[in-house]
Amino acid sequence: MFSLTPIPALADNYVWTLSREDGDAVVVDPGEAEPVLEHLRTHGLRLTAILVTHHHWDHTNGVRALRERFDVPVFASANERAPITGTTHPLNDGDEVPVLGETFRVIAIPGHTLGHVAYYGAGLLLSGDTLFSAGCGRVFEGEPGQMLASLDRLADLPDDTRLLCGHEYTLANLAFAQAVEPDNEEIRAYTEKVRRLREQSKPSLPSDLKTEHAVNPFLRCRVAAVARSAEQHAGTTLSSPAEVFAVLREWKNNFRPASSR
Repeated sequence: MFSLTPIPALADNYVWTLSREDGDAVVVDPGEAEPVLEHLRTHGLRLTAILVTHHHWDHTNGVRALRERFDVPVFASANERAPITGTTHPLNDGDEVPVLGETFRVIAIPGHTLGHVAYYGAGLLLSGDTLFSAGCGRVFEGEPGQMLASLDRLADLPDDTRLLCGHEYTLANLAFAQAVEPDNEEIRAYTEKVRRLREQSKPSLPSDLKTEHAVNPFLRCRVAAVARSAEQHAGTTLSSPAEVFAVLREWKNNFRPASSR
């Protein structure tokens, strides 16, 4: 069993650290090195590997400095348009990554970036910036239908899979989810749970896929209430889940909660 620690970095990133009782540790998407180094020092941990989900700087800027201190493998996508600095093990869909005595499967999830990957193993999903709790990443390099297909791949994992994503966006995502489905009681209850955690300066994560199926509008494009809300927002009939997703994503891109207007 791992200890899971989301190390805060930059403005709202998390560098997930997975560690064992013997002191071995793995970090995911180190956007900064110093918070990771401080955590390793404080807890007497030995870094044994670095996992990277995509090429954006806020997920990779700490890789070089960590590699200068630790001679460890860096696992990252082989298919990003910008090579990820320090990669020692380029990965493709379906590859397996052995870390901490467990095997994580690589899942290609293009959309946010074309080479974005997730890691799934030990009941954990390391989703980077593709699937957030109650939300998803922006579609920067791919197409909406491609992003929806990637989210569908993740949604097919077991319900008890714990979600470890790259940012603390949950409350903002839930505000949008409530706008899409104002009558969804599970969204309302989850919002209260997350608000209590954040008021105590605790992370909202990890979530789990059972929760996400109930509250995340981007996993609910085939739910009638969500499709109807997207059609009302777009002012037109939408003929496919991909069209629903595209409207939701564009709506979210420009969404401001009523309290912030």
